[in-house]
Amino acid sequence: MRIIAKLDVKPPYVVKPVHFEGWRKIDTPDKLAKKYYDEGADEIFYIDIVASLFQREILYKEFEQTSSKIFIPLAYGGGIRSIENMSKLFHSGADKVVINSYAVQENPQIIFEASQIFGAQAVVVNIEAKRADNKWKCYSDSGRIPSSYELLKWVETIQENGAGEILIQSVDCDGRNRGFDVDLIKSVVENTSVPVVASSGGWSEIHIEELLSTVSPSGLAFASALHYKNLNISKIRSFISGN
Repeated sequence: MRIIAKLDVKPPYVVKPVHFEGWRKIDTPDKLAKKYYDEGADEIFYIDIVASLFQREILYKEFEQTSSKIFIPLAYGGGIRSIENMSKLFHSGADKVVINSYAVQENPQIIFEASQIFGAQAVVVNIEAKRADNKWKCYSDSGRIPSSYELLKWVETIQENGAGEILIQSVDCDGRNRGFDVDLIKSVVENTSVPVVASSGGWSEIHIEELLSTVSPSGLAFASALHYKNLNISKIRSFISGN
């Protein structure tokens, strides 16, 4: 099971929001990426959480400052709207691209196009899910804008378009440090053959145990727990291996 460090970036800093809002500055992404790389993370997700929200161009140079310092798989998300964007990101050091806003709001076909050109293994779809009336709705732009998709319909669409991976994030649990949304993650894992990375809310070994006793995602992504040193990569890996 992969252990992934997730960097929520509001350039030039990594920040940590709660429910995707109220950003608290942590450190620069190049320093944190190098730190987690040195500690043994399997992958790093670099997510520019304001690129789509602010409707601005991708900051390729800033991303290159991070990609040049690590030698494990590095995924970039935020503001991706075209195959050209993706190509530039791969030339800037990305191993994967993470797509959300443009795909779920405007053009799901971009998932298929990207997987055909770059290979499914390089295409991750980020789902920002929020519970409403006992169902989950898919959102974009840092959990602010609802889409027309309910969760499982979007999961089905993602799979049909050939995505290589899903990153599932819970808007309700993000930054709360009270545990993963186990029901949400279980629902996604059990309804797709696409590998799933679980994120949002994991803070302690108890939270890891609660999740993994119910469902086994392909990877676990952590932000707050690593940034605030409640957990580290070695501790997470030892706990998973021992249980």
